[in-house]
Amino acid sequence: MHKLNWDDLRFVLAVADTGSVNAAAKVLGVNHATVLRRIASFEEACGGPVFERDRTGYRLRPNRAPVIEAARLAAQHVGTAEALMQGHHNTVGKILRITSTDTFCQTVLAAIYPALSRRVAPDRVAYLSSNAHLDMARLHADIALRPAAALPGDLVGRKLTEMRFFVYAKANRRDAQGWLSLAGALERSGPAQWMQREIDPAEITGCADSFCLLAQMVAKSNAQAILPALLGDSRPELVRVDVGAPEFVVPVWLACHRDLAGSERLQQLIDTMEKLLQPHLPAMAGEPVSPVKSPSAR
Repeated sequence: MHKLNWDDLRFVLAVADTGSVNAAAKVLGVNHATVLRRIASFEEACGGPVFERDRTGYRLRPNRAPVIEAARLAAQHVGTAEALMQGHHNTVGKILRITSTDTFCQTVLAAIYPALSRRVAPDRVAYLSSNAHLDMARLHADIALRPAAALPGDLVGRKLTEMRFFVYAKANRRDAQGWLSLAGALERSGPAQWMQREIDPAEITGCADSFCLLAQMVAKSNAQAILPALLGDSRPELVRVDVGAPEFVVPVWLACHRDLAGSERLQQLIDTMEKLLQPHLPAMAGEPVSPVKSPSAR
């Protein structure tokens, strides 16, 4: 094996983050060949390949996630050393990247941010809001807070609670004027699949790929929609309505990539987040509220 060139870390991390040599080259301001050469240099110095290529781009090889985690930490320490050498003594810590849905990012994660940022200081928190599941194998994020029937095979974590969904409408509406449905990544959800089976397409007046947006649309119209209790119950202008729909329940997980489950840094972050989220779990689960009988219930 050859001596590791620390500058190669930038190229390895750029490919891990973007999943593409071309995208990494663009981010770094170099050409495609330079990225390939630096990746090859890193792999030769470390004794084996880090990435494998498939039709969607570059993916980490099995069990290589700890390599990227260590490389990311090394790169951050190098940055800290450079800042200290330049006289910047008030350096910041590592970036802790947490991915979740917009529902959680705009509610519970925003609520715990002040306490979380204090507890992880000098490290910094970065929230990545996405209703599509990020590819944790590419280490786009360190921790995921996600509602899912089960965790995919590359993640391990803890079930925090069960998230409940109900049908909501504006409290003072005169008549029911159709449904708002789910689009994009939310089309695979249980509520969306029930609507596809049970609701006449002619009754659907609009859709959105965000529960946060749907909640606002319901509040400004006479339509009804299925929303997480966390959102619907928090808006005083909305009420649950009984349309004979089944109870929608989805587990909520706090997870990381399985190959990083032994990382003390990530386990401390998970422990801290779990403690801070405890007061918000009842709202996720949906406390009992008497539903209003919908005029359009069938």
